[in-house]
Amino acid sequence: MIAASKKYGNKDNLIESQILSGSILFNSGFYKEAFDMLAQIDTSNLSTAKKTDFLVLRARLNTGISDYDNDAYFSKIYRKRSEIDFKNAEISTPANAFEQTINLAFRAPSLKSKQLTPDYFYNFIINHHLPEHSIAMVATRISFAYMGKDKIPFLALAAINDIRSSTKETLAIFLLGQELFKLNRTSDAYIFMQEAIKNARFYGTRNRAVQIESILPLIASKLLDEKQHERDKLLIGLLTFVLVAGVLFFLLVIYRNQILRIQANETIIKEKNNELEKVNTKLWESSRIKEELIGLFFKTCSSYLETLDKVTRKTQHNLKLGKYNEANIVLNNVHIEREKSQLFHTLDTVFLTLFPNFITSFNTLLKKEDQIFPKNGESLTATLRIFALIRLGVNDLETIAKILDYSVSTVYTYKVRIKAKALVPADDFEKKIMEIKFMDEL
Repeated sequence: MIAASKKYGNKDNLIESQILSGSILFNSGFYKEAFDMLAQIDTSNLSTAKKTDFLVLRARLNTGISDYDNDAYFSKIYRKRSEIDFKNAEISTPANAFEQTINLAFRAPSLKSKQLTPDYFYNFIINHHLPEHSIAMVATRISFAYMGKDKIPFLALAAINDIRSSTKETLAIFLLGQELFKLNRTSDAYIFMQEAIKNARFYGTRNRAVQIESILPLIASKLLDEKQHERDKLLIGLLTFVLVAGVLFFLLVIYRNQILRIQANETIIKEKNNELEKVNTKLWESSRIKEELIGLFFKTCSSYLETLDKVTRKTQHNLKLGKYNEANIVLNNVHIEREKSQLFHTLDTVFLTLFPNFITSFNTLLKKEDQIFPKNGESLTATLRIFALIRLGVNDLETIAKILDYSVSTVYTYKVRIKAKALVPADDFEKKIMEIKFMDEL
């Protein structure tokens, strides 16, 4: 285009071609070549529009080389030149209403109206229905008026519209990655920087690629550190969990053992209490039986002593008077068998008072045809009386025989005969007899 414009002597087309070539060289990172191209432009007779384009391009070149140098001395010089060119461009072509509103974002905070917030300018751009590429350019420009989190929405808007307009110039997405890195959003910053380096290589923007490659290792290193820190935290958390779980398990085992020990002790205590209760019951039962039997003993002895005293006095009186026949009659009136029968009846009555269910309980141990019931007028039969004495705790056969006036063999025969007919084993029969309830246990 430059050669054709020179050939045909079209000065306007030549200047426009030179400005466009300078812009392409600038975007490709050829700063020296871009400056050389601008130096060839005759600025003496430029139209207002061409002069503005020239000044804006030179200002962008100075800004770009300032960012590329990124030092304390030369960067300031280039940035100062850039500011002068931007001001001259604004003087050359006064801003329209839209641009004037955008410029308000760059006012000092003390001069800026309270309503001119980042949200205001964001909505202002969206509501003007600009083309995607224009939105990206305006949003990128406004982003320089803010810092930190306020900058992110404009750079994100610019990056989105660069994608929509298929623009591979990487400034917006590069700046977005930088800001996210400053805000410690390292993972997001790494993703955007990766995309930015792809775009820079595709577009051929070598200066931008150099900038990105100088920052990308820092982001990657920090990302690795964060990942390692997360893994360390996860490992520490896992070890802590295992340790706590181990301690809890150990405490649970101790607690379980204590519970089992307590339960075992409670079982032993219950068993001992039950045994003690049984012993107390037996002691109390034995005490009651002894009370009844002692009472019976004294009552019987008193009756016999009284009878014996009467017989003795009558006999002595008759003997003194020489009435031997009458003395003999008095002695013959003492009926030993009747007294013995009366004693057994009294004993039976006392026993059945203490064990009212003895006969019924005794017969449950025998078959129906072998069950024993007293006849009319009887309290207990001889067999029942033997086992009644056993229930009272008299186990010695000789003692039972003396009480009932039987021979030892007779008592033994009664016992063996009944045990042979029992529904329970012979060895357990007397144990079952001892389990027959006392009257107060009913």
